Amino acid sequence: MTEYLIRRFIQSLFVMFLISIVTFALIHAAPGGPTKIFLSPGLSQEAAKVQAHNLGLDRPLPEQYVKWLGNLIQGDLGYTFKNHLPVADILWPTVGHTIVLMGTAWFLSMLIAIPWGIYNSTKEYGWSDQSASFISYIGFAMPTFWFGILLQELFALKLDWLPLSDMWTIEKEGQIGDLLLHLVLPVSVLTLGFLAGYVKYARTSMLEVLEQDYIRTARAKGVRESRVIYRHALRNALIPIITIIGLDLPILVSGAALTENVFNWPGMGRLFVEMALAREYSVLMAITIVTAVLVIIGNFIADLLYALVDPRVQLGRKGGTAA
Repeated sequence: MTEYLIRRFIQSLFVMFLISIVTFALIHAAPGGPTKIFLSPGLSQEAAKVQAHNLGLDRPLPEQYVKWLGNLIQGDLGYTFKNHLPVADILWPTVGHTIVLMGTAWFLSMLIAIPWGIYNSTKEYGWSDQSASFISYIGFAMPTFWFGILLQELFALKLDWLPLSDMWTIEKEGQIGDLLLHLVLPVSVLTLGFLAGYVKYARTSMLEVLEQDYIRTARAKGVRESRVIYRHALRNALIPIITIIGLDLPILVSGAALTENVFNWPGMGRLFVEMALAREYSVLMAITIVTAVLVIIGNFIADLLYALVDPRVQLGRKGGTAA
């Protein structure tokens, strides 16, 4: 296990290094570089050059990258170009807000999807299975922003049951009850999207496992059906689901952009859109790196979960299979 953890940690560092290079290169290759920000009607070319020199934007790109990477390793995410504000002060609050929104939606979808998918695998083509298929079709076909606007129109504007947008009501900042009310609509939008896939994954994975010979043998021996499902089949069925969750982590983080903009949620997705329009490349690079770190950590946790759900996985041992 220790050898595996060390190997995965080194691999993660290498992946992060590659991501930092690609991110830096793509951001600086984007149309209208950082120096264009200073070329406003009230600023002369000479003043713009002086400002660019002060920020180090006139240096060769490799030199800029080395300096940026060195600061990043020390926890310095840089400063905005226009107002020269610390990027960390802008970014870190939005990270927490995105985790609250996406974590709630993800947890709720898992809480519904896995038991529902397991049940549907034992009642194939029943009314519950058909209902899940119908919801999945809606979730895959319906644009996130359009569904969010529909919910706002119905529950916030017409019925006036729920807040229209934002994370808090003015003068109610920090109140849990107010936060939960603001979470209902965006979480409903995101949960529907997650359910569309995870119910199908859970059902298909369980059906494949239930067709295995050892399941037939257990049933032939008279083992109770509930024990067959939850003791013999479930652990093996969870392995593909964990894999899908690991692959979906980028969507969990970046997929909130549309939802956060529709509901004016102060998270990373909304911040990324605002900073892209403002050409604040230092903030965009920081968001990309933080997102990559979250995804790598999530995939690392997913790899470790294989050992918990499948005892056949021998991580880092001779003759074993690394997940």
